[in-house]
Amino acid sequence: MSGMTKRITGLRKSAILLTGGAILLMGCDTGPGSLTDRLDRKPTVNNAVVESAPRPKPDSRGLITYPHYQVIVAKRGDTMNDVASRIGMSGVELARYNGLDPNYMPRSGEVLALPKGVVIPVGSTAATTGTAGTATGTNNIEAIASSAIGRAGDQQTAAVQQGPEPIRHVVEQGETAYSIARLYRVSVTSLASWNGLGKDLAVRTGQRLLIPVVEDGTPARQTQEIAAVEPAPGQGSITPIPPSAVEPLPEPVEEAVIPDSPNLAADRTPAGASRKLLKPVSGKVLRGYSNKPGGNEGLDIAADKGTAVKAAENGEVALVSSAGGNSKIVLVRHPDNLYTVYSNLSDVSVTKGQSVNRGQSLGKVAGGSPGFVHFEIRRGTESVDPTPYL
Repeated sequence: MSGMTKRITGLRKSAILLTGGAILLMGCDTGPGSLTDRLDRKPTVNNAVVESAPRPKPDSRGLITYPHYQVIVAKRGDTMNDVASRIGMSGVELARYNGLDPNYMPRSGEVLALPKGVVIPVGSTAATTGTAGTATGTNNIEAIASSAIGRAGDQQTAAVQQGPEPIRHVVEQGETAYSIARLYRVSVTSLASWNGLGKDLAVRTGQRLLIPVVEDGTPARQTQEIAAVEPAPGQGSITPIPPSAVEPLPEPVEEAVIPDSPNLAADRTPAGASRKLLKPVSGKVLRGYSNKPGGNEGLDIAADKGTAVKAAENGEVALVSSAGGNSKIVLVRHPDNLYTVYSNLSDVSVTKGQSVNRGQSLGKVAGGSPGFVHFEIRRGTESVDPTPYL
């Protein structure tokens, strides 16, 4: 081989090596398993991925109900209004709660978080039809009434999922689907499947993600324990973080015995109320408030049939509606987006748009065994415990 041929062959080999090296560097620069990704990992955390169970199937409306929260799964072709109308909300409200634009088009299978107290019982008709409305709009008034009517008729509520309740992770700035999956030691594939993430696996700050339940039926937990596993043959040992890189320990603080504080909350007037509200009837509470799915969103107060039901505070009658049979429901609007709801009434003596005074009779107790009045307080569409207000 001539000298010129040798030099050309050598140049070709060098070019091939350089090109291959560049390709390897490009492949290791980003993504899971990359050099950057490995550097981001905490070297003292056990990153073994646990197997995840499949996400529970939603009901016909797309609802998945857990003991302490509910989510809704979007269907193919849904708009925010389409999703919201299935549960008696407006698309604007649902988008705002999830930090999205009202014109956002959710993906098929995408999971959206729901605030408490918005889902109406199965069998009731969702009053909101997707038209954007404010907290004091007609749609919300009808949604409140529809919810109260559904409860008055003892209709079936959304079924609560059996088994463990998944952790909900609120995405912080700078987090990715990969970093969150590593944090809980679940696969990024299962995280995407449980939450309906897109192909780019993008997440947004403030988004609430369901952390997949482990296949053995237990919730996934955040990785906090130091790995105590011997490295596999052929793999190097993990270098521990030097003590100089760890934040210094705080100075020891002497514990002091703190005296019990007086319980002022029991007598405190809630925010938005200028004074305590009047109890609509004077009987004892038969059934208390519960904000759990399927719970009682107000108070059932005992009262004989024909007892006058009084307005809790000055306001304006926003709605008078039938709750089935001879029973009626009255909704009164008060300042600061506060509503009071009175159901199981007969002989209603007020009309929509009429101003009422505190203590004024709205109607009479319709009856029951025993007789009762169902009383709710709502801030917007969300129910609150009436007890501190009365």
